[in-house]
Amino acid sequence: MNTNQLTKVITPILLAVLVLLPNGAVAQKKPRPARSSSATASKSEKNLPRTRLQRDLAIAQALREVSPQRIQQTIEKLVSFGTRATLSVNNPDAATSGKGIIAARNWIKSEFDRYSADCGGCLEVKTDTFVEQPKPRIPKAAELQNVYAVLHGADPAQANRIYLVTGHYDSRNGDPVNTTDPAPGANDDGSGTAVSLECARVLSKHKFPATIIFLTVAGEEQGLNGSTHFAKMAKAEGWQLEGVLNNDIVGGNRTPGDTQQNDNWVRVFSEGIPIAATEADLRRVRSIGGENDSASRALARYVHEVAETYDFGQFTPKLIFRRDRYLRGGDHTAFNEQGFAAVRFTEYREDYNHQHQNVRTENGIEYGDLPKFVDFKYVANVARLNAASLASLASAPAPPAKARLLTRQLENDSKMEWQASAGATAYEVLWRKTTDSDFPAENVTRTTETKIDLDQSKDNVIFAVRSVDAKGHRSLLVVPEPERARDAAEPAR
Repeated sequence: MNTNQLTKVITPILLAVLVLLPNGAVAQKKPRPARSSSATASKSEKNLPRTRLQRDLAIAQALREVSPQRIQQTIEKLVSFGTRATLSVNNPDAATSGKGIIAARNWIKSEFDRYSADCGGCLEVKTDTFVEQPKPRIPKAAELQNVYAVLHGADPAQANRIYLVTGHYDSRNGDPVNTTDPAPGANDDGSGTAVSLECARVLSKHKFPATIIFLTVAGEEQGLNGSTHFAKMAKAEGWQLEGVLNNDIVGGNRTPGDTQQNDNWVRVFSEGIPIAATEADLRRVRSIGGENDSASRALARYVHEVAETYDFGQFTPKLIFRRDRYLRGGDHTAFNEQGFAAVRFTEYREDYNHQHQNVRTENGIEYGDLPKFVDFKYVANVARLNAASLASLASAPAPPAKARLLTRQLENDSKMEWQASAGATAYEVLWRKTTDSDFPAENVTRTTETKIDLDQSKDNVIFAVRSVDAKGHRSLLVVPEPERARDAAEPAR
């Protein structure tokens, strides 16, 4: 048989083999699997699907209840108070006029009360009231009040775990201490307040293992006063606050002629090196290359996974690996300062003509933060993303505690261990290249134990572990710390 004849015989056989392979792909050598710590873990790895977050039909149904019309009504009601300037609390007729921040906060509380009545008293509606003493932007002592509602967790073993959504309900015009002139604050931050309220209305109809807090704060425009007081209270009382979603300026933009706004994106800002890090924390971060793996970054990545899991059409979060906009800040920073994981949602492109401006028209340009410039469908998409993230986090088991990457000896394999998590039936260990911003879905190993031996060098990748429950809910990712912290100036040789 000559070469041409041999080719005619072999080629059909090769084509038949290719057809039998998945997707017609050519078989390739598979990487060696991770070595689990027991036969039980190996078995679970084979039987359980390796996926991203699992879609929960109850959460999907809740998202369909988010209403752009209700959000519009909320924002227009907030604007109707004329000004929600924090210092308007000291106006002579503040308690009786129906205008100003006292009227606004009373109305917000009545909304939370109404949602609670609709769900049979499922929400605990509370206020956090305090007096802020004179300081920059507060020339005279002023009473501030944060208004919030608590949806307590249904699982006693997990109810102490808390996730929180917030927006600030105070507003301002061109002068941060002006208490009488119009300061409509439709976008900044009526939109964020509307997100917190809408999440409360929708999610209060459901039960979750962990607790969710729906918060609205005052004093943001005076210097993050309300959120700072609340975050310090949470820290002092030992709250297990695992994640904070701050929504500030999430109204989109309907300014005529603006073609640069992208209504498919909402920015999610997250800190890298934690602002609350101690010197020992900083040494550890520098020594292991953990600058991109703070708890806030894990929260931001989780939000992105939620967007991939639920159908938001073209709408998606755009992760910005920076604490906030350039040289600016927001209420999530107050929580970061107390050591809590917190991120900020903000529209893709801000219009500064409608932010911190007196209401007026000059040279044909209309200034002022008015409802006419808010895209209520955009706000509804932001609310859905927040609600889906809160519900997914509160449905998931507790994240693994005390995750450690063992460093007793120099070796190319990597050994990890962690403590068992309430509600978990399995765990997933993920890894990514140090140059990647996120963990690829395919780089995952499943185990039912709390330790694992991986055929990957800790020098070359970043590891993370998360908990999984029987229904497929997944916790936040936790990046393990080295078992023994070494002084960065004295590395192992």
